[in-house]
Amino acid sequence: MSDTTANAPSHTAQLDWDDLGQPHSRAYDDVYFSNSLGLSEPRYVFLDNNDLPARFAALTAGGKLVIGETGFGTGLNFLCAWELFARTAPAGAQLHFVSVEKYPLSHADLQRALALWPELQPFAEQLLEQYVAIHAGFQRLLFDGGRVVLTLLIGDVMELLPQLDAEIDAWFLDGFAPAKNPEMWSPELFNQLARLSTPRTTLGTFTTKGDVRRALKAVGFKLKRVPGLGHKWEVLKGHFIGLPDAPPPSPDKAWYARPTPLDGPRTALVIGAGLAGCASAASLAARGWQVTLLERHGAIAQEGSGNPQGVLYLKLSAHGTSLSRLIVAGFGHTRRQIQRLQRGQDWDACGVLQLAFDADEAGRQAKLAAAFPADLLQALDQAQAEQQAGVALASGGLFYPQGGWVHPPALCQVLAAHANITLQLHQQAVALQHEQGQWQAWDGEQLLASASVVVLAGAADVRHFAATAELPLKRIRGQITRVPETAASRALRTVVCAEGYVAPARNGEHTLGASFDFHSADLSVKASEHTSNLQLLQEISSDLAERLNAAELPVTELEGRAAFRCTSPDYLPIVGPVADAAAFADAYGVLRKDARQTPNTPCPWLPGLYVNSGHGSRGLITAPLAAELLAAWLDNEPLPLPRDVAEACHPNRFALRKLVRG
Repeated sequence: MSDTTANAPSHTAQLDWDDLGQPHSRAYDDVYFSNSLGLSEPRYVFLDNNDLPARFAALTAGGKLVIGETGFGTGLNFLCAWELFARTAPAGAQLHFVSVEKYPLSHADLQRALALWPELQPFAEQLLEQYVAIHAGFQRLLFDGGRVVLTLLIGDVMELLPQLDAEIDAWFLDGFAPAKNPEMWSPELFNQLARLSTPRTTLGTFTTKGDVRRALKAVGFKLKRVPGLGHKWEVLKGHFIGLPDAPPPSPDKAWYARPTPLDGPRTALVIGAGLAGCASAASLAARGWQVTLLERHGAIAQEGSGNPQGVLYLKLSAHGTSLSRLIVAGFGHTRRQIQRLQRGQDWDACGVLQLAFDADEAGRQAKLAAAFPADLLQALDQAQAEQQAGVALASGGLFYPQGGWVHPPALCQVLAAHANITLQLHQQAVALQHEQGQWQAWDGEQLLASASVVVLAGAADVRHFAATAELPLKRIRGQITRVPETAASRALRTVVCAEGYVAPARNGEHTLGASFDFHSADLSVKASEHTSNLQLLQEISSDLAERLNAAELPVTELEGRAAFRCTSPDYLPIVGPVADAAAFADAYGVLRKDARQTPNTPCPWLPGLYVNSGHGSRGLITAPLAAELLAAWLDNEPLPLPRDVAEACHPNRFALRKLVRG
């Protein structure tokens, strides 16, 4: 066997390849698949034994089927399910595939493994194209315009599966053999399967071991051994019936429980056509919603999303905070989304270098370098950092090889260009009314649009509406500076950040930024903030400042742009359904006296009202994934984030804290 992955990052699978070209897991001493039976084995064990050919064909437009898998491996089962779905399901139906994988394959190994299956190549090529930035935690990949959704849970199954918020229709149990990988066949895991199952849930697996059967029966699966293929005498299929004497499931946190899905027409109104609004519209449109996108300006992306270059920069914590996990998940999702743009013109994966500009930052970076694998971030000394950046620097730092810059307006344009989205410009909604199951957006006496659902995505302006007036959003002014490139400045090869940032040139200009002003509501461009940005450049690289002739630049003549960031007190975005504030305070008033109470009073939702705001300076990373989270709330889909992260972003968190604090 030959070793092709000696330099793979620590969290990826370590493989050996046999003489037949089959991959073997070094960690589990087992094969990923047997190609002796071709694709007939996975199709029989997992597709047929879950009755998927008939179930896919029976789906309706707007319907979905959710598959859960233990062990993504090479993605072979996913590709087989996708191929069957593409062939048999009606247009407008959706496939969700949720799979756990502790050691994902490297891109090169995945490509080599999937090359063994020529008939799946049209699907494998799409998977390989999106198989970038696959880091620990929840990772969402979209295919076929969002018709097929893959959610990968990268990490330990018993850490991640309890955080999955979903209802699974069919299980593929495909970890390595129980003797090789017992944690994928444990009673604790099967308890999670039962938690995520419903009376319509089925199961297929290749193993018929007695202890596996007994453990599955113990959590409520009715099982049947059926003939196998090839060397397998028998395989197992099952159906979830539950346990007759099982206690009722522990009550959900009522203030986070999902609103009842709406009946009636699937029409949505998104207010605000920045990145959060365009992404929200795109996620709903991909699911068949007819979306009206309202924008008060004459074009999309005219405010915080309008800068010429935004940076895919990850400010992480080594302690696995909700914000840090959101950033890793959102970074991967955005990184895959921007590949739809024109590279070089609208985005570039040139990497991002965060300098260790003082002792505190150096200490923080050392902890991050120990906590995350090298394919996400790498610690570089000064010489290595200068070689990476192409210019002289004051220090080393952390390098994010999959980061880079994006032209946010181009991403907004791509997201909004969907047949199910109608863009209405010069339309400023100032009030909302809910009449006979429809939300109406008004500008004075003029009715602008109406729909079953409204998503408020206008940054801090969501506070102008009565229902969301109490959300604690604040605006922070920021100004960028555009500096003409020179022949010498073209040496800059990567985005470099310290207190500010500078990006490689786009259209003959470098972007410098950005200032922070917590008090000004003035959006005129200020020479004083150009001066401040040029000082930030000097601190990043005096060499680059000299290459750009920064000392001679006339600050009063420089081009720039000012806009507001919109942020929340805990720096997490505000994403989810909106409750009636007064009724919420009444429903959960007991928390004023005893914060340990868990009242199960149903949350008084405002039906069909959602918000996607508060992304601060991280909107490029968090807003697109937040849009997927909103769509999952609305369509009762698997959430694209761990449940506790979704809770941490929920609009109700502030009303809840207010009650608890009395």
